[in-house]
Amino acid sequence: MIGERSTRTGRLVPNMTLPARPAPTNAVHPPIGAVREAVARALAEDLTPVGDITSALLPPEARADAALVARSDGVLAGRLCVDEALLQVDPTITIEWRADDGDRIAAGQTLAVITGPLPGILTAERTALNFLGHLSGVATATGRFVDALAAAGEVHLKVWDTRKTTPGLRALEKAAVRAGGAQNHRGNLSEWVLLKDNHLTVLGIDEAVRQTRARWPGRLAHVECDTFAQVFAALDAGADALLLDNMTPDEVRACVAEVDRRTPAGGRRPCLVEISGGITLDTIASFAGCGADRVSTGSITNSAAVLDIGLDIDVVP
Repeated sequence: MIGERSTRTGRLVPNMTLPARPAPTNAVHPPIGAVREAVARALAEDLTPVGDITSALLPPEARADAALVARSDGVLAGRLCVDEALLQVDPTITIEWRADDGDRIAAGQTLAVITGPLPGILTAERTALNFLGHLSGVATATGRFVDALAAAGEVHLKVWDTRKTTPGLRALEKAAVRAGGAQNHRGNLSEWVLLKDNHLTVLGIDEAVRQTRARWPGRLAHVECDTFAQVFAALDAGADALLLDNMTPDEVRACVAEVDRRTPAGGRRPCLVEISGGITLDTIASFAGCGADRVSTGSITNSAAVLDIGLDIDVVP
């Protein structure tokens, strides 16, 4: 365990021999491998090179009862990161959750109860809270966009995230987006072909889609369109998806009308329609009813405020 006390120095020092982990139980949880890796890196920042020299001053038998408490309303995400931080520091620490990722939480609500050795709890505290506050902030920001569309009466248009994520934390942040009620765009550059303006300046739409079909027949061809002419060209080329960039609601409606005009009677649309570029919490509702399929915004991951969650600790006599 990472929080093992050195017999030579008495400090809490890193040790990467880790115990088995419990399996995740919620579909919006991130992959457990990504959780383990991210938490191990974060703990190494705190515990390298000689460990938690402050908590090492405490008697090893000191114990505590603690509670994770929401200080503000929001959406919970990051539960597995808390579990993993505690487990990697000291596997004898126990945690009983009273909420799960995706739950709406209220200020003052107890989210979990933690019991175990005080040195280990204090060593893991900041890492656990950093993950929980950040990921819950992403889920909360996402939930606000989802709620804004719902309040406008939209039932078809879904919120998408982007690749504007914190380096090394993409899988965790995309899970937090799911916890907030939205859906994930591509997770990396290999999942599908997204032809943006800088690609199209060189290739052109028709040639870009043709090469995509030839080289990556199992991948989607997603074309960014700034103008109606590009929309027509992308449809003529057989694109699988359109990214309508920085268009007004009326312009989006006109593009959707052209897509629908090319849809066979009783058949499926020839492509998915995404709205992107400058979408904010103040403007997203104006796109309700436009007929598009997805609306994407990077702000839910790259600009989300941390949700205030604290750890209240009572030392056991």
